[in-house]
Amino acid sequence: MSKKYLIVGGVAGGASTAARLRRLSEEDEIIMFERDPHVSFSNCCLPYHLSGTVKKAESLVLMHPDKFLAQYNIDARVNNEVIAIDRVKKEVTVKKTLTGEEYTENYDKLILSPGAKAIVPPIKGIEGIKVFTVRNVVDIDKLNKSVKAMGITNISVIGGGFIGVEVAENLKEAGHNVTLIEALPHIMKPFDYDMAQILHKEMYDKGVNLIVGNKVSAFEEDTVVLESGKKIEAEAVVMAIGVAPETSLAVKAGLEIGETGSIKVDQNYRTSDKDIYAVGDAIEVYHALAGKTVRLPLAGPAQKQARQVADHIHGRVVRNTGFIGSSIVKCFDYNAASVGLNEEMIKALKLDINYEVAKVIPGDKVGLMPGCEPLHFKLIFQVPTGKVLGAQAIGRGNVDKRVDVIATAIKFGATVDDLRDLELCYAPPFGTAKDVVNFAGYVATNLLHGEFKQVREKDIRDLVKKGACIIDVREKKEYELSHIIGAKNIPLSEIRQRINEIPKDEPVYLQCRSAQRSYNALMALKHLGYENVYNVSGGFMGISFYEYFNDVTTGREKIVTDYNFR
Repeated sequence: MSKKYLIVGGVAGGASTAARLRRLSEEDEIIMFERDPHVSFSNCCLPYHLSGTVKKAESLVLMHPDKFLAQYNIDARVNNEVIAIDRVKKEVTVKKTLTGEEYTENYDKLILSPGAKAIVPPIKGIEGIKVFTVRNVVDIDKLNKSVKAMGITNISVIGGGFIGVEVAENLKEAGHNVTLIEALPHIMKPFDYDMAQILHKEMYDKGVNLIVGNKVSAFEEDTVVLESGKKIEAEAVVMAIGVAPETSLAVKAGLEIGETGSIKVDQNYRTSDKDIYAVGDAIEVYHALAGKTVRLPLAGPAQKQARQVADHIHGRVVRNTGFIGSSIVKCFDYNAASVGLNEEMIKALKLDINYEVAKVIPGDKVGLMPGCEPLHFKLIFQVPTGKVLGAQAIGRGNVDKRVDVIATAIKFGATVDDLRDLELCYAPPFGTAKDVVNFAGYVATNLLHGEFKQVREKDIRDLVKKGACIIDVREKKEYELSHIIGAKNIPLSEIRQRINEIPKDEPVYLQCRSAQRSYNALMALKHLGYENVYNVSGGFMGISFYEYFNDVTTGREKIVTDYNFR
């Protein structure tokens, strides 16, 4: 017996649910409602229309209603908004947005995929400025055409998340003067403060006026006023401070809302009504590592949820293992990927997890090969189990494949010992025989087993102020080019001959370019009777990236004679 399925909302969640439902049954009636003009579009590609990378706005539309009907026999109704749900009658009220006409449709199962809406807070003076948001093709087309038609030069982007960073980058590439404003101490929440400094530097170097740790307090004519009192010239503002789940329809229908303010669903994405499912940005999901429900507005999880909903409707048992939050962003010449937990998330969610961090900066391929670039890799793992909890990778090369390996490792409960032992593809143009992931695994297992002690980049400024014993084990020419102020140069090649210059009665901090040579020096000293020795995680390159942006934007006193980013 055929069934009737109604889907509210298209794009990743709704359209994927509809397509999967059709693949599982040819007999059922499937109707998809979308209040906007486009039912299926590439949400993640929207910002790239601003720079002309995606030349035509129409190219962002992936599937038109007539194609849905022809290929899938799915009735996709655009400009049709579901405004009410009658759970008793099992029917919805739909309004045609172009005419105002209303009608009803009954259902056997209802799937909600309403998405999320851009947050536009009621900031003083906002009614007097040109404000744009970026959530769909209409939004991005309006923004692109408006700035061109009005000859707008100065644009402020409020919010340093995925959308904010991508919009800022593409507006800058299009030739605009761009200011990116983030109220928090750093952009891109999936990354910790230390890693985000690499992105801060890239933004700054590419000419974006990046302001962090400063909130918008008001708008004046063509001006953004910050809490610090600073004023930014802006003929247009793009609001990208985040999204709020579209729950109004669910709330009106009496469906349960979860602790995150999103629609509450069970392991099969059923709402509190057994005949109504929900997927995508409007729901809360189980974070497999945090053990808590969280919001995760990403296309990948939405599509997986969609498939599981369709499978469950058709009686297929699917195990819900939760999500871990894999993501990636392009920031000019750098690529940045993350997965799982980061340090700030562990603290913000008050997770009772004892963890340690392994940070490495090896080359992303064999150094002799053209295009070899440093890859900043941060691994977070549990102590004492060694269970992999998360990773962040930033570089000019292939960060995605390294983080994808970690995502897979997390999925299967791997430990740092497993990372050490992984057999990964190797050829000089692609990587190294000991890949970045293996390298992180080696460092992590050494830390886990107490082979050595470390300090992080964030600790170095205080150590310099205290006059701590910092020894730079790079060669003399490297040291002369740039070094930590107050650091003594004893190259690794000379360390055994100059052992008498290294004190035993105070902590000794060893540093090189990327922490590899200094680790070798540490192990040598350890075997020679030194106990209070520490390796500086990330080395001089890590310190340079960590210090640079704050140095150049605040004018604070440097702790290095010069920076070294290579």
